Amino acid sequence: MRRFRNVKIVATLGPASNDYAMIRKLHEAGADVFRLNMSHGSHDEIRERHAMIRQVESDLDNPIGILADLQGPKLRVGVFANDEEMLENGATFRLDLDPAPGDVTRVCLPHPEIFAALEVGAGLLVNDGKIRLRVTDCGAEFAECEVINGGMISNRKGVNVPDVVLPLAALSEKDRKDLEFVCQLGVDWLALSFVQRPEDVWEARQLANGRAAILSKIEKPAAVKAFDEILEVSDGVMVARGDLGVELPVQNVPPIQKRLIRKCRKAAKPVIVATQMLESMIESPMPTRAEVSDVANAIYEGADAIMLSAESAAGDFPVEAVKTMDDIAIEVESDETYRDVIDASRSADRKTVADGIVAAAREIAETTHIKAICCFTQSGTTAALVARERPRVPIIAMTPLRDTARRLALTWGTDCVVIKEPVDRFKQAVVNSARAARMGGYAGEDDQILVTAGVPFNVTGTTNILRVAPCAEHLIYATDPE
Repeated sequence: MRRFRNVKIVATLGPASNDYAMIRKLHEAGADVFRLNMSHGSHDEIRERHAMIRQVESDLDNPIGILADLQGPKLRVGVFANDEEMLENGATFRLDLDPAPGDVTRVCLPHPEIFAALEVGAGLLVNDGKIRLRVTDCGAEFAECEVINGGMISNRKGVNVPDVVLPLAALSEKDRKDLEFVCQLGVDWLALSFVQRPEDVWEARQLANGRAAILSKIEKPAAVKAFDEILEVSDGVMVARGDLGVELPVQNVPPIQKRLIRKCRKAAKPVIVATQMLESMIESPMPTRAEVSDVANAIYEGADAIMLSAESAAGDFPVEAVKTMDDIAIEVESDETYRDVIDASRSADRKTVADGIVAAAREIAETTHIKAICCFTQSGTTAALVARERPRVPIIAMTPLRDTARRLALTWGTDCVVIKEPVDRFKQAVVNSARAARMGGYAGEDDQILVTAGVPFNVTGTTNILRVAPCAEHLIYATDPE
């Protein structure tokens, strides 16, 4: 199923998209990857959704990526005797470990690790930042706070602690159970919440043990500060602008988004921009102009993927939301300004033979009449390197491994073809590439393609060949007697 855009679309499944017919409609409308939110739904429900995605994949013979998003530790206050209280600006409010129901002066915060990390002057955010507190005194079991921005506080509202690195693992006990469950199920990507340091990623990687790629969600100020180290040990990144916009001043988020996208592109690792992209389409069949501009901005920046959350999981117009993203992407990518921005932001940091091969492939494709770049890849690395160059022509990723094809569903510009027969000679690779280009409508008999591969075949990290090849099969045999 050929897409006429390069950026990928991630759609979250939920109550509004919980059957085979709807999942198929979402994929046909443009969803390349489906997100399973482990914060909602039982294991049985997740298993059913996974099975339906794989059935759609089989019926349409098109690789589909599945991303399991782990919940991460949730920090919440306890309950109130009256269920809710109004906190006034300037008032004193105490957080402590006492499980007794709270009132207008105090409430339980059952997280001693927070008190262990707090310092006087630190800020606390409650209910998505609507209430702001500042610590005036603290100890091992309490924090006395001044109410900076008041408001209604109620049972089990979430707490954010932006000013300190909390001594919390990114994986809760629930997350460990969920991780093992979805790895056995066969998901392609694991999204790791609450990442603060590279050690958080290593823990998830060891538990996954190669069964899924690890995608770090950047939603904490500490993760932004340690981003280079986190990126190095991650397979991909999600710019989770929801919590990031709560814990940082909102005006800081756009430049952070731009900076993180460029670093991910330079590292040839996929990056998703997420949260509130088409929020109004939860209830409206049309987005706001500001939302369209937001989606377009992420595409102009060169993000690998853009994500829908509640819009496709619980909204009234899930298919329309996916189609809207698809329409925006096609329009933006056809704009010459888009190419100007993408070309200007391309990294020139090339150190390996593979880097040189893929850079040469882009240069040749853009200065001749090449119709597509076909790359043979075992692990997906070659395709990711080609995608890093952001070429103007389509990328056809040829792989014998369906798992690799599914993971590449998240990578910019890659259309994946699973090879049913093993390839051990370069001429076979060229023939298969020409067939895929013709069958996919990328090129005709009279056109040329570029083929990249590594010899010996089926060995990771050996990209070392680049060839301009005809699409007509008889010409391949005529020019290559091997």
